[in-house]
Amino acid sequence: MTDQGFPVEEIDTSRPHPARMYDYFLGGRDNYEVDREAAHGILEVAPEVPASARANRDFLGRAVRFLAESGIRQIIDIGTGIPTSPNTHELAHAVSPEVRVAYVDNDPIVATHAGARLTGTGNTGFFLGDMREPRTILDHPTIGKLIDFDEPVALMLVSVLHFVTDAEDPAGMIAAYRDALPPGSLLVLSHATGDFHQDHVGEVLEIYKRATASLTARSHAEVKALFDGFELLDPGLVQVPLWRPDGPPPEPSEVRRISVYGGVGRKL
Repeated sequence: MTDQGFPVEEIDTSRPHPARMYDYFLGGRDNYEVDREAAHGILEVAPEVPASARANRDFLGRAVRFLAESGIRQIIDIGTGIPTSPNTHELAHAVSPEVRVAYVDNDPIVATHAGARLTGTGNTGFFLGDMREPRTILDHPTIGKLIDFDEPVALMLVSVLHFVTDAEDPAGMIAAYRDALPPGSLLVLSHATGDFHQDHVGEVLEIYKRATASLTARSHAEVKALFDGFELLDPGLVQVPLWRPDGPPPEPSEVRRISVYGGVGRKL
């Protein structure tokens, strides 16, 4: 039994796990041989994937700073992934220690690390939950403790919706969260796409079919539609290095490698 209250046997190490593969792409060590083998298979056909992972992580950092600097003081971060410093609460607290962060993930591996790395302060919390079941997340006691739905909330869905299939209705899922948020709340969303590497995206998707969650790469129009009910803030939905870069705009040669769209929307 882990310190998060579930049997160790629930940690599936027989198949690659997207969160552990992502950790490997970022240079982390919280992954297993089965994850590394799958990651290497992807790197053989899509060597640009680690660059996309790092760019996505940088997007998360800039977006969280934007949230805190915009006055947001409460964040629900769904699809937390294996903790990688700086984590969401660390980025937000660098602007304001008052920001409260509720982390949610469905992976026991993430839970095993959450206590030490994500919940070390009084205004952060973590619980296991499935984003496909919005009510079980919105009604969770940790949300009740940290989130006041009478004030604007930031909902973060960073590199997680591409693990929701069309049949699972990602638009309907987001609508359920959106309807619970007060006006002025913000949605931070990033999503994998095959728009720029159509020559090998099929091979990448095949590898993910053998993992614990398949990957659905969506077009710009399909990702933009997920912001229904939100007003996209400048610069809109773009490849993640182009979303409010800290310095000069990245070179086209750098952007060309990135297969992730990102954007921030405000609830109307």
